[in-house]
This record gives sequence, C-alpha cells and structure tokens, in this order.
Amino acid sequence: QVQLVESGGGLVQAGGSLRLSCVASGRTVSMSGMAWFRQAPGKEREFVADIRWSDGATLYAEPVKGRFTISRDNTKNTIYLQMDTLKPEDTAVYYCAARTSGGIRNSRTMYNYWGQGTQVTVSS
Repeated sequence: QVQLVESGGGLVQAGGSLRLSCVASGRTVSMSGMAWFRQAPGKEREFVADIRWSDGATLYAEPVKGRFTISRDNTKNTIYLQMDTLKPEDTAVYYCAARTSGGIRNSRTMYNYWGQGTQVTVSS
C-alpha cells in the first residue's frame, strides 16, 4: 500500500512559477515510478510528466516540455514538479500518481496509487 500527498498549489499570474511536491509513504519499495497528471474543468485527466525510480529517466507531455521539470529525492520518497512560465491553460487540479510496473508511462491506467490533488490557477 502506498499513500501520496501533494502540496504546493496556488494562484499565480501568467509567466510565474510554482513548485509542487508529493510525498509517498507506506510500501514505497514497490514503486517503479511516479508521475504528475492534471485535470482541467470539463476535460479528461491528462498526463504531465513521469520519472522512473531506477535511473531517474523522465518523460514529458508536449504542452509542458521546456517549461516543467519533474525531479525526485529518493531519500525522502518525494517528487517535485517545477512549473515555470505558467500559462492560463495550465490551470487544473494536479494529481500525483505512483506505479509498480513499467509500461506505457503516459497512460493513467498504469498507475496504482493517486493523491488527492492540488489546485493550480494561473491568471491572465
């Protein structure tokens, strides 16, 4: 069993930055990777970024490439999402997720555990 808790969301002006954190607890030794997803009003939950535990390899969705950075701190079982040059289109609830297997990293069906979400609002 793995529990995930996100933090760091808030209100920011376009062009600004935010840093999200997600702390994993429980049976974290079973994790193969962790990721961030987001869901805007009226839209499906979409993949943002994933990081593999074994080597730290990352994968980003095209809309956030060059602006967002996912990172991990293995000693703290924590991942981060540094969001720079934020746009109003980034407004969404951001969810932390963990997977116990490898596979299609940008598919939400690969993830076994989910956090409660944290709201990010970008004003224009």
